[in-house]
Amino acid sequence: MQFGFLGIDYKNADLTIRDEISFTDQKKLEFFHKAEEIGVEQVMILSTCNRSEIYYFFDDEQQIKKIQNIYCDMFNKAEIEQYIRHCEEDKAVSYLFQVTAGLESMVLGEDQILGQVKDALDFSRTMGFSKKELNKVVRDAITCAKKVKTTFRISEKPVSVGYIGICELQKICDIKDKMVLVIGSGDTAVLALRYLQEYEAGKIYLCSRTLAHAGNVQKEFQEIEIISYEQRYEIMKQCDIVVSATSAPHVVVKQEYYTPEKQVTFLDLATPRDIDPKLSDDSKVNLINLDTIKEISKANQSEREELCRQSNTMISKAKEETMQWLFQAPMEETIRSLQEKCTEIVEDSYSYLSRKIDFGTREQKLLKKVLNASLQRMIKEPIQELKHLETRQEQADYKKMVEQLFGIETKKGK
Repeated sequence: MQFGFLGIDYKNADLTIRDEISFTDQKKLEFFHKAEEIGVEQVMILSTCNRSEIYYFFDDEQQIKKIQNIYCDMFNKAEIEQYIRHCEEDKAVSYLFQVTAGLESMVLGEDQILGQVKDALDFSRTMGFSKKELNKVVRDAITCAKKVKTTFRISEKPVSVGYIGICELQKICDIKDKMVLVIGSGDTAVLALRYLQEYEAGKIYLCSRTLAHAGNVQKEFQEIEIISYEQRYEIMKQCDIVVSATSAPHVVVKQEYYTPEKQVTFLDLATPRDIDPKLSDDSKVNLINLDTIKEISKANQSEREELCRQSNTMISKAKEETMQWLFQAPMEETIRSLQEKCTEIVEDSYSYLSRKIDFGTREQKLLKKVLNASLQRMIKEPIQELKHLETRQEQADYKKMVEQLFGIETKKGK
């Protein structure tokens, strides 16, 4: 039994392709059952906006191609074959560990993928398609990812422009309970509103050139107050913070129309810029623009990359321990059968001797102990050899020989 991976992610397929390769719970179940028909009984499907990946255990190489065919047929997309990546054994385990730790994510080191891997395993296990081997590999990857997260804290180095801007705002003026004006109603403005709420901003006003767009935003943020675009300068005088994120081709807050009456911080998230740079000449104004934010983002990205490089040592060590377990796992049933054979012989021998000789309580315990120790000595070397074989072929040959010599029969582990 070997571990394999195949799938599509954001690195090798654009969004138009990934949108077509998305697994609902129903499609996951359909895939599980089709895999079971070809003898693949342990499967986990990790399906997110950035990846649709299959992790599975297989017995022979023909099943690799069959799994890939099921993947393509599931979506009636023969052409997606060119986008599919696959690998097996050591490389597949390494990839799973990297994915779970966020080192294969679009945002390097993000934490969300860890929860998504947990959910994927839970679903597979609940449906009966994750057994001892798959549970072990995925749980080891999750445990390692948690250790990487707490040791290196990679996700604490923000790279999102919007989030960095809000973090810089927080450094300059505590956002909590502050009066804020947000100019714009696009995706960037919506993200800024979410971050502002996280930091417990006070009264928030929103203005946009298109009132209908502003109204749509208000459906998510019902407590904000919509004002007309023409009112922005008037409201601005009351505000402590102004965040602007429009797609206008020109400045939307001009120096000649606004004279600050108190300390105010501007966050300009627009390209081209929304806030007149000349405003920064006023002592009452703090201005954060994209140039500053991008420099911070670049520095944070470099720091994330360095932390990821450092975490690779930890991941590599954890992965090797899992690989060692996987390699020895096929021998466990044979070792268990050997030990059960010894226990059976001890019980038979003890029962026979007990009927022939009248032992006292102390002698009975001693006799059973000696019988067990003697037989354990006999199987010690075969067990040690089983644990230290170097290839799967050696495992198979030695396993067969031991089973024949000792007259034992092992069953496939569940």
